[in-house]
Amino acid sequence: MYYTRIKVICEHDFAELLMAEVAETGFDTFMETDNGFEGYVGEERYDKDALETVKKKYSAQTTLEFAFDRIEKENWNEQWEKGYAPIDVEGKCIIRADFHVLEKQYPYEIIITPKMSFGTGHHQTTYLMVKNQMEMDHRGKRVMDAGCGTAILAVMAEKLGADFVEAFDIDEWSAVNGKENIEVNRCKGIHLQMGKLADLSVKGPFDIVLANINKNVLLSEIKLYVKYMVPGASLLLSGFYTNDIDDLLAEAAQHGLSEVRRDERETWAALLLRKK
Repeated sequence: MYYTRIKVICEHDFAELLMAEVAETGFDTFMETDNGFEGYVGEERYDKDALETVKKKYSAQTTLEFAFDRIEKENWNEQWEKGYAPIDVEGKCIIRADFHVLEKQYPYEIIITPKMSFGTGHHQTTYLMVKNQMEMDHRGKRVMDAGCGTAILAVMAEKLGADFVEAFDIDEWSAVNGKENIEVNRCKGIHLQMGKLADLSVKGPFDIVLANINKNVLLSEIKLYVKYMVPGASLLLSGFYTNDIDDLLAEAAQHGLSEVRRDERETWAALLLRKK
């Protein structure tokens, strides 16, 4: 299998914003570089016209170059992993690779070998999700992790006391890597599938639904999440900007969801919603 790689050269302050915009065109895995970032997608599975629109939109605001090539699927994060530092979430959870040596103990420890999957804890949205999970009661609960990536949120849910976690992702690499991370964290109550929620056999209902996905996917799938939620269930969302909150709340309200709280980290946001 081959991937299309985009190499984006831009100013540091624009990197995360451009990552989100490029993600909307179909690219689903990213790696930061010294002068911008790289994005990856299954060969030619992206919207070329939308990508050109992004380039025109930001070319006047920053030095911007796009370059493309075709590469065979592999773990091309090896060099990046050498500089991959552990992530401390609020002093309560450490997210690390298996080669890191810890200097102190934390209440929660998650080992993640990211490979090609999104969700190392380095991105603001993953940090926000884990932070807010630690403020939620998972004990004895059934949890759904939609678009699980590395399965970091599913692992966190089990460590917080969830009885069962249903996780899934449309990306084959995520499904493989997620299972590896589930195993290395010695989790026993997580079931991981590959595919879209609408196409999968998922045994609900759930007390908590976790979804760290981009805004457009969330807007289209909120109604599906609600169908699997018990009355009073919680829906924790991230993967979007603070200026997207109103659009997501408007959609959520149409499906009987109300806001419990919101959280922000730099320009990114998280929403905790509850089913009436």
